[in-house]
This record gives sequence, structure tokens and C-alpha cells, in this order.
Amino acid sequence: MIFRRQTGCNARFSALNRATLAFAGALFALAFAPFSLAQKLPAGCPPKAQRDDVVDVLHGVRIADPYRWLEAQYSPATRKWIAAEDRCTAGTLDTLPGRKTITTELGKLMRTRQSSVPFERNHLFFYMQRDANQDLFLIYMRQGLDGKPEVLVDPRPMSADHSTSVSLLGASGDGRYMLYGVRLGGQDQVTLHVMDVRTRQNLSDRFAHRLYFGIGFTRDEKGLYYATTGLRGPRILYHRMGTPSSADRRVFGGTYNRQYIISAHVYGDGHWLLAHVSQGTSGGNAIYVKNLLAKNSGFRLIAHSATNYFTPEIAGNTLYLMTDWNAADHRIVAVNLAGNTAPSAWRDVVPQGPDPIEGFSLAGGKLLVRYLVNASYRLKIFDPSGKFEGEIPLPAMGSASGVESRWKSNDVMFSYQSSAIPPRIYHYDMATKRLRIVEQQQAPVTAGDFVLRQVWYRSKDGTRVPMFLFYKKGIEPNGHIPTLLTGYGGFDISLTPRFNPEAIVWAERGGVYAVANMRGGGEFGEAWHRAGMMAKKQNVFNDFYGAAEWLIRNHYTNPEKLGIIGMSNGGLLMGASLTQQPNLFRAVVCMYPLLDMLRYQKFMGGPWWVSEYGSAANARQFKYLLKYSPYQNIHRGTRYPAVLFITGDGDTRVAPLHARKMTARLQADAANGPGKPILLLYDTKSGHSGGRPVGQQIAEMTNILSFLFWQLGVHAGN
Repeated sequence: MIFRRQTGCNARFSALNRATLAFAGALFALAFAPFSLAQKLPAGCPPKAQRDDVVDVLHGVRIADPYRWLEAQYSPATRKWIAAEDRCTAGTLDTLPGRKTITTELGKLMRTRQSSVPFERNHLFFYMQRDANQDLFLIYMRQGLDGKPEVLVDPRPMSADHSTSVSLLGASGDGRYMLYGVRLGGQDQVTLHVMDVRTRQNLSDRFAHRLYFGIGFTRDEKGLYYATTGLRGPRILYHRMGTPSSADRRVFGGTYNRQYIISAHVYGDGHWLLAHVSQGTSGGNAIYVKNLLAKNSGFRLIAHSATNYFTPEIAGNTLYLMTDWNAADHRIVAVNLAGNTAPSAWRDVVPQGPDPIEGFSLAGGKLLVRYLVNASYRLKIFDPSGKFEGEIPLPAMGSASGVESRWKSNDVMFSYQSSAIPPRIYHYDMATKRLRIVEQQQAPVTAGDFVLRQVWYRSKDGTRVPMFLFYKKGIEPNGHIPTLLTGYGGFDISLTPRFNPEAIVWAERGGVYAVANMRGGGEFGEAWHRAGMMAKKQNVFNDFYGAAEWLIRNHYTNPEKLGIIGMSNGGLLMGASLTQQPNLFRAVVCMYPLLDMLRYQKFMGGPWWVSEYGSAANARQFKYLLKYSPYQNIHRGTRYPAVLFITGDGDTRVAPLHARKMTARLQADAANGPGKPILLLYDTKSGHSGGRPVGQQIAEMTNILSFLFWQLGVHAGN
């Protein structure tokens, strides 16, 4: 979740054993062998939670909140309850059959060499890589794309349990200085460090452990600008190298509240400083530009809107903006920073077309534009006047992401992957038009063994919605196929085919893995996003139910063989699904979720998301939030699906109190027997930003798949 157009969500990986088509039939039979759901739960499971009589009155409506006490994350009562829940969950899941087999298969897929997309500075390429025998990503550098890898930062000695990781944040224009963050567990916050690449030593400069939204060096590299946020709201600060960060000077911001996000961008080797001000993650934004080379130059407001969005890049004196202003599917305009910057003087470069523009980059004096065509990517090249010059060829139905390029360099790097194609890192030369693979994750999977197809269905209001289906060749609809359905539906984020370990393990056992592209996402432009936000959020849920009903109606599965999984905003989708349609699904995995929609805006990143969801402080928005907020819509005596909630103290984006409160209330009020438990998997270091060692990732996924195999009657193995 939830940094709109700034998210780089974790790509999960997935893939497994090879098999001939003849063996697929035997595997299919094994997958549906009789499997007992009568798993015995440990004594005292689930633990009883104290139920209080806390009641709020909002806009004249009494709202009970019996588990408000679980919001106190580190109180003795909360910690005792978490420990009891962990014992219950471990005692239930650890005894399920086939866990060793699942762990082994996931290890083959995930313990492979994996790399981030390199970026180039002065012919030096910086990137992150984790080798097959390593738990964490290290930061590397190459002198030239084909140069020898050199380790710059190894995080493994930083913590005995490998819970401390690093992230690569940037480098100076000449490649002399490299910026990186040190992250604890799954937190969003990092501690910023500056390394002198020549000496491999960190500079003495020390920065606070906080959120950073863009960092860039001055032209003389004697200082840097960075954006951050805190109790005083979002700001851009200037740091002079060699001085304490407590002396950093505010250059922008100071008047914005916590519902705003400010990011900083330095362009033209220190020529321009751009301030990008967003009204949360889903409202409009404003673009301010400052000429750092002009004496006494201030920030100029270039673009602003309460509802429309502008995504910037600068080349020379030209500011390029991708926007949905007067173009719901986006267009790209050019603004002359040395001349008239009024909107009337803006020049259309790439107009709105039949397919939504998802993003763009500047590369080799050209514009590299990313299009979404039915939730799959295409990369097109335009010259600065907007003349179409060609397309970078990609395999069909997949995800192109992480584009790294510069206006004055012909090097373009990006990642491509699909459901049964492990991530590949490509290099494209803008001058020679040569495309080559420079790195490829070697996972034991053969794409030809699987089927990836896109289907369309009608939602409740008649809207056509697409869905990807992924399964093993030879699988035919019979009404009883174990099916795992997922979705997101928010924040203009698009779900495109990605390599995914649980999907491969699932498909290898004869199951169907389905991804619904509901409204609220960005698959079909801003209009698609707005059709699933604020008062229209119910459209997202209806789109998801429509996907489930299509799978049942077309004889793929039935409610007893249908599981669903979602994370973050997708966790809200899971909460709404289990409370609104408890008979449509057998099992639910709800990860790092938002669930109390009447109080979410009070915690962590909540203020940023008011522009996506609304707030219960507003009487009109309160009405629709109350209708779907999962925590308030649990009904005592109802039989719900089996549920596995997952969260942890390390989530500093979506407060883990949501999963704690929802677990306690559902355990108390649901009329479920031991065959449909409500479980909480709580890791004190887990969080939204990943960074955990691969062994912990495999352990979490083993728990998820064990739970789903148990509930949907899938033979996990020996």
C-alpha cells in the first residue's frame, strides 16, 4: 500500500517441479486425495480476550469498540494476548501435514540469485543482489555494465538474526557518493548513510531514522536536499556535508499538515530542485520548481489541482508532466522553464490515446512511455516533439517495471516478468536499439508447463472486469478445483502478471490462481481508479464477488474449494469479503490489513489515505465507511470462513492494531467450529516494506499455504 505512483511493491516469486503432461494427471489425482479438515486445535485456542464496553458516538450513532484496549501495542495485556495467539496459531499450523515439502519447494524457488534493476552514474552501475545462499540483499557496484561486481554494503553482520537490511537510495551524478538506508525489520523508516565509493567508507554525516521521500545532491556535492515527514508535517531540508543533521535547514514546507506528502527531486546535476506536494496518496497535487543555479531564486508554482495529478521529469530547461488533467487516461505535456510556464503555454507531447499511460521516463534524449493494454505492459519511444519512434519488444502478458534511465545516457534498464517467467533484467541501448538480458533469476520452472489466460466478467452493475487465470496445462473445469483468488483494487495500483511462488506451488498441485483487476486500481486509467474510491469503494468489493461468482458459474470451483488472499488495501478487501459474503469463500488470508475504517485515519500512514477512503470525521463519509468497515460489521452468531490474519510490530505503515482487534472480535462472535478457526500470525519484526531474510519469508509462506491446503482439501505432500 500505499504510496500512490511511488510504490514499488514486493514482487513475490514462485515456481516448482517440472512434470510431463502425463504426470500432470497423476498429480491432479493426488491433489484431490481425501484430506481431513478435522484438525484438532490446541487447548485454550483461541485465547479469550477481555471485552470492554467502550462506545463512541459519531454523528449521533453509537459505535461499540469492545477491543479498543488492543490498540495499546506494548501494554502488558496486549503482549500477553499476542503471545497466547501465537501459541494457538503455531500449535495449529505446525502440526499440519506436508509442511516440510512446502518449505523445500518454496526454497527451490526463492533461494535463487535475485537482483534489482541497476542505475547508472558516470558509467558506474549500482544495484542490489542476493545470491542463492544468502538471506539478505547486498549493495553492489560495477564499473561498466559488464564489469566485475564489487560489494559496497553487506548487511548480514548488522544483526544476528538478519532482521536488519539495507536499501539503495541513490548516488551523486559522478558516482562518487552512494546513498543507502538501513532498515529494521519490515519498517518503512530507514537510517540514511552516505558512502564515499572510492574509499568504501561512510561519511561522518548522521541522519535520523525516518521516512525519506527523495534525496538529491547539489551540483558541487557539498550538500544534499531531502524530503521527510514527522510531527511537524512534511518538509524539504538542506543538509551541508560534514555538519550535524540537527542543523539542517528547511527550504520548503512547514505549513502542510499530516495529510500531505512532499517529495524532493534534484535534476540536471543540481540545476533544478523540484518539490512534489500531494494531498495524501489519492488527491490532487502541486509541482514547484526552484533554479538552484540562479541567485536568490525561489520556488515557482508550475501546476496544481485539488483533484488531478502531475508526475514530473526535467530535461534541460523542459519540464515534462504526465497528467490526468483533461485526460483521464493521461497525457504528457512539456513546460518551458525558461519561458512562460502558465498552463496555456503548455505543449502536448504525447496525447491521450486508446490505452492508458502508466508512466514515463527520459532516456537518451527521448521519452520512454509505459502503456497498460488490458493490464499488460508495452514500452513505446517518442522524440521530444512527440513523434513515435518505435517500441521495445516484450513478451506478451507480463509486467515491465523498475525502469532506470537518464536523459543524457542511452542506457535503459528494466525488469520484466510474468506468472511463469522469473524476473529478467534487460538492457536496451537507445542508440543501437539492441535489447539483451543481463540478469535472469534461475528458478526451476518451465513456462510451457502452465497456462496464463485473461477472462472478462460482469460486475454487479454490469461493468466489464478482467481477471487473469493461471494453472497447470491439462487442468479442465470440473467444479471442484481448489482456487485461490486475489485482488487489490485501490490507490491507482495495477495488478499485472508477476512471478509468484505461491501461485506456482498452488498450480503444481492442480489448483487455479486467479487475479481480479477490480476498479480502484490503475489498469484502465484514472476513471477506473476513481470508480473504486471514496463513496464508490463498494464497487471494488462487488467486482471481487463477481470474479468469485464467475469462477463458480464456469465450473472451475465451488465455495468450499475457494480461498482468497490479500494484503494491505487488499487486506481491507479480505475483511469486507468475509463480512459481506461469508458463504462465498471457505478460507481467507488477510495480511497487514486495514479493518477499522472508522479509526484508521488516527494511526501511522492513515492521514495520507483520507483522499482515497474518506474519514469518519466527515458526516457524509462516515455513513458509507460504516456500511463496509469490516470491524464494525461482524455479526454475532454468524458462521464465517476460516481466517488467517497476518501482521507484526514492524509494520509502521498500516497499524497492526487492525488485525489484533479484528481477530479478537471475530474469535468471540463467530459461530465457527474448530474446522474453521480464526487465527493470528504475529511476527514482531514483520512489516510492509519487506527486508526480512528469505528464510523468514519462506516460513511465512509455508504457514499460508499449509493453512489454505488444509482448508481447501489439497494434499500438501509428505
